[in-house]
Amino acid sequence: MTTKFPDTFDYAGFNAPMRVECDIYDLVIEGNLPKEIDGVWYRTVPDPQYPPMLGHDTYLSGDGMISAFKFEDGHIDFKMRYVMTDRVKAERKARRGLFGLYRNPYTDDPSVRGINRCVNNTTPVFHGGRLLALKEDGLAVELDPHTLETKGVFNYGGKLRSQTMTAHTRLDEDSGDLYFFGYEASGLATRDVSYCVANREGQLVKEEWFQVPYVSLMHDFAVTKEHAIFPVFPTTADLGRIKAGGVHWVCDPDLDTYVGIMPRDGGVKDMHWFRRPACSAFHFMNAYTEGKFVHLDFGVSKFAPFPFIQEASHIHPTPEDMRSGRVVRWTFDMSKPGEKFEEYNLAPAGDFPRIAMDDHMKDYSIGYYERFDPEAGPPLVAGPVGAGFNTLSRLEVKSGKLKSWHSNRPVTIQEEVHIPSKIPGHEGYLALVADLHDTQLSDVLVFEAEHLDKGPIATAHLPLRLRNQVHGNWVTAEELF
Repeated sequence: MTTKFPDTFDYAGFNAPMRVECDIYDLVIEGNLPKEIDGVWYRTVPDPQYPPMLGHDTYLSGDGMISAFKFEDGHIDFKMRYVMTDRVKAERKARRGLFGLYRNPYTDDPSVRGINRCVNNTTPVFHGGRLLALKEDGLAVELDPHTLETKGVFNYGGKLRSQTMTAHTRLDEDSGDLYFFGYEASGLATRDVSYCVANREGQLVKEEWFQVPYVSLMHDFAVTKEHAIFPVFPTTADLGRIKAGGVHWVCDPDLDTYVGIMPRDGGVKDMHWFRRPACSAFHFMNAYTEGKFVHLDFGVSKFAPFPFIQEASHIHPTPEDMRSGRVVRWTFDMSKPGEKFEEYNLAPAGDFPRIAMDDHMKDYSIGYYERFDPEAGPPLVAGPVGAGFNTLSRLEVKSGKLKSWHSNRPVTIQEEVHIPSKIPGHEGYLALVADLHDTQLSDVLVFEAEHLDKGPIATAHLPLRLRNQVHGNWVTAEELF
């Protein structure tokens, strides 16, 4: 008989596992959903099939669940399926949890030693006609983009040497090339990083390796038309600690933050390293090159936000620490030797940044992101860091002007996705899943991006609660069909 899940924030309330695969045809919609929105919004969610073997674990260990909202002719259909990894298959066969601590194979049940334990629960990416589910501690898994059925592990026909593929890729819309990397590329707690490029047909055309100053949780990176940027923050791994049954990640505030920048189409031998005192970041809004300068925009904070990492690091953030975050621009002068660079404040703290795909890798004007605003309501638990975001913001990057929206109900919001418009001069749309804490249900909210402060133009109601996604991406109907 399957036991109950732990009564901790990772497994309770809006974080309670769903374990549901379903199809819902024609969601109920209020408002006006523009018919020009035509495509599929893919999302990946950690959703554990079984309670953790050791009785505790982090939200991020949940098995991958892929979902799709299909927008067509003013209607939305919903589909959700487990990513059928080797891990899910093994646990279903045993009818219990078999895997131990997050990213620590030395704590697993002996029966699954050597089995691919990657959960592929972080980001869905569509490229070269393939839908891939990514998680940065393993290889991608390919899925059928229409049925969401699992096809199997994907490694570019055996050409990819790296043992890992990042959860965050960067697409050059002009060339169709996909840029990505893998950290711990040669194995657990190794300093090796792979830098890779796949062409528009989905063929691997480049893979070069380099080493970072220390093993780092490198969740995201950035690419401009001329440069590739690899930030290295001091959330670190140690193989001895892992083998002893300890945690994978610990923050080390005594280590500096590093940023490696290389010519995008050059070689890793040309990497220029910059550094500054310790800080933390997970997602980057955009980057672009302006003559001799490289600009990188993102939300930065003092420590990694995940409670399980803070606990393992014996970090107890103060209210001042929590307020110290902000959205910044780091500017690197590539013509000067040395490790220093400039920082400029752009906006209040937040995360889950988005821009229009046409603006990627270029000078740009508008960015979107989410934040927690205490004036919008008290903190509500939703997702892996505890308190969820309650405010969606539109940032005019040049002026710092901010437009924001929040609900009058007890609501937290999940990562937004940008949907382009075919109307000339139209800024496009934003869509997100809202967690309705008063009903324990979820809605899909659609905004006009330029006027998000006016509230959603359409709301699609789901007859269930959706666990918080990690990331999602929009794919147009033309790309899919």
